[in-house]
Amino acid sequence: MQRVEKEIARLVAECDYDEVTRLFEMLSGGKRLRAKLILKIADSHEMAPLLAAIVELIHAASLLHDDVIDEASLRRGVPSVNATDGSKTAVMLGDILYSKAFTELVLFDKDVARIIASSVTALSKGEMMDVKMADEFNSDEKLYLDMLYLKTATLIEAAAEASALLVKKDSKAHALYGRNLGLSFQIIDDILDITADEKTLGKPAMNDFVEGKCTLPYIYLYELLDTADKEKLVSLHAKSLSDADTTWIKEKMKEYKTVEKSFVLASELSNEAMKVMSDDKELVAILQTMIKRSY
Repeated sequence: MQRVEKEIARLVAECDYDEVTRLFEMLSGGKRLRAKLILKIADSHEMAPLLAAIVELIHAASLLHDDVIDEASLRRGVPSVNATDGSKTAVMLGDILYSKAFTELVLFDKDVARIIASSVTALSKGEMMDVKMADEFNSDEKLYLDMLYLKTATLIEAAAEASALLVKKDSKAHALYGRNLGLSFQIIDDILDITADEKTLGKPAMNDFVEGKCTLPYIYLYELLDTADKEKLVSLHAKSLSDADTTWIKEKMKEYKTVEKSFVLASELSNEAMKVMSDDKELVAILQTMIKRSY
């Protein structure tokens, strides 16, 4: 990972603007899941650290834009760029990181570059879908999972597929692994938004619902509630929640076990990915660690 961090620092420095360097240094690095995945799959390839750095720049750019759209004041427990320096600056920084990533991507084989570039189109489409879906309460599980795939899983899928292609491994199997890892990872995040506290999350608990996002536990809850409670849940959508509202939602979720049901789906996706990568203990371990984050 030290080589990846050096590559990231080099790419940011090559933007040749102190303001970009200053702002980027404010960003929390996060788990570097995508980079670690690339290094594990293509550890023998000399260009793997650069590919990992490119993907991390793309991920950072997407988060900058996400924070502007969501008007988020925190990212991973620290003030977001849009909170400290304004939304215009955050958008422009994201644009710079995107464009620098694409500039470096041309150094790779066209198939590798196409996989990564296509995923950026998909995740941007997913972000647009997410914004549109927040306009009203969504109870459609398939629609939500389709959006989740585009917004979150597609870049992880692309990282796994492209790095497998670099070292001539089974790119289709690795793509399925990345897709399911991305989906299950986000479902666990959705669960944690409900079950974890603000200190752990780095943002207010149950913030997704307040922002208008109907994640799986809410979708499953809606399916099981009676008519009056359905109406109550919908009435709380995209609004600041009182302590009583939060308690009511959590009690209903506990009654109908909708968090557990969401975890079952994440586990099924994770198990499918483990099955296709059963010969790679390190990739299996990533899934096992991820799935244990929920409770």
